[in-house]
Amino acid sequence: MELHITLPLTKEKAASLHCGDAVYLSGVLYTARDAAHQRLIALLEQGGTPPFPLEDAVIYYTGPTPAQPGQVIGSAGPTTSYRMDAYSPTLIRRGQRGMIGKGKRSPAVIQAMQEYGAVYFGAIGGAGALLATRIKQAKVIAFEDLGPEAIHRLVVEDFPVTVVIDSQGNSLYEVGRAAYLAQQNSEKTDAL
Repeated sequence: MELHITLPLTKEKAASLHCGDAVYLSGVLYTARDAAHQRLIALLEQGGTPPFPLEDAVIYYTGPTPAQPGQVIGSAGPTTSYRMDAYSPTLIRRGQRGMIGKGKRSPAVIQAMQEYGAVYFGAIGGAGALLATRIKQAKVIAFEDLGPEAIHRLVVEDFPVTVVIDSQGNSLYEVGRAAYLAQQNSEKTDAL
């Protein structure tokens, strides 16, 4: 199913999404990779206030390249999500509703997603320049010393993602593989 979602991603909006849905996000996303996640968690553990509201936030795992003249942002493709698995359950418990990246997630992340109603979106790796065209505004809001890994506030319009793991824990990696294997078995049976 193809859906258009205006952010923030509320619990109700997240609950309406199913693995395999094609989604176009519009509104505000925040970027954070490994180093930024580590600092966010340290800040929270020290009782600090995060640099953006975690409630219903979507974090995009990207470290954009510098913008060329006339561009809002440089290439902004997804990074491998498992690097954030140690930090994601804490952020989900604090209200983060969505994540965008690529690759599988740990059982602890999936469990937190199910418990708190979060969604994991996949973006296409290698399509960073194309994805950047959907980013209409970009501003560094925290940890500027991290360079491309600083936290950015992005305003996006029709940013294309796929629901890889929904808030019920259904995973496209499992569902898609099972459907493929069933089709292969069916074709083998038909060939006999």
